[in-house]
Amino acid sequence: MYTLIAPAKINLYLEIIGDRPDGFHELVMVLQSIDLGDRLTLDRTHSNSHLLTCNDPQLSGRDNLAYRAAELISERFPDAFASYGGVKIHLEKQIPVAAGLAGGSADGAAVLVGMNLLWNLGLTQGELQTLAAQLGSDLPFCVTGGTAIATGRGEQLDFIHSPPEPIWLVLAKHRNLAISTPWAYQTYRQQFSQKYIQHPDEQAARAQRIHAGPMVGAIATGDLAAMVAHLENALEAVVLPTYPAVNQLRQALLTAGAKGAMMSGSGPSVFALCESPDHAEAVKTKTANLLKDPNLDFWVTQFSHQGIHLASLE
Repeated sequence: MYTLIAPAKINLYLEIIGDRPDGFHELVMVLQSIDLGDRLTLDRTHSNSHLLTCNDPQLSGRDNLAYRAAELISERFPDAFASYGGVKIHLEKQIPVAAGLAGGSADGAAVLVGMNLLWNLGLTQGELQTLAAQLGSDLPFCVTGGTAIATGRGEQLDFIHSPPEPIWLVLAKHRNLAISTPWAYQTYRQQFSQKYIQHPDEQAARAQRIHAGPMVGAIATGDLAAMVAHLENALEAVVLPTYPAVNQLRQALLTAGAKGAMMSGSGPSVFALCESPDHAEAVKTKTANLLKDPNLDFWVTQFSHQGIHLASLE
């Protein structure tokens, strides 16, 4: 039996460069794992089928990425499946759902890592990332975690050093609000496609610039002020006008004293960068008092240098 932690991720930088032949967008992102994570326990079912249970019963279906990851491993390694049998997965959900935090992707990545251990497959991290990419663009990053530059659809990764000192943040989300990621990208295309870079070589050159860009430099030195100055999320241009509650939350975090605040991914989660755990707690309390919204959830957490990792071995 293996128990694994599946950390959430935020986007410190998200730029949309143009369209891809496969219908997706060409992206440049800086991804960062955070300590907020789901907990998954994997054991054998002693049968030829998989079973997923969750503390949120609505997430126990076969369309859950955790279940789909188990199916993928079974299809790719039929001999191991025949030898070891199915897996029982219990998911303790801590990452909010449909929040722009890659919670579902993290769970799928954790199942890939866990079944690699449970079935003694001996897959390398690179092989796990290749498998993970078949389930979604965020999964390869979730396998390894830490800090990375992501290009292409988000599956092409260059891992970089995480900040040398802890970076604290407040994460906030309206419990009653969900935003469709496809809607956000499609709406962005409708409104801003005239600005897209068309030629693939020019797209590649633009993507390469991030490696020597100011955000990467700020992360390498742990310069919080420089990180804040270079936060960017292109999807805010379409989400914030359409969902005023997200914009109000972002502004309230800044009013409460956060050094910087930005929506993560396609939202609706917003994160606020802070100087210390005490500063983060103060920002959380002040924001809650400013908005007085019973549907608003908060978490105080910090950057993490790791992705899927073992919590315990039984």
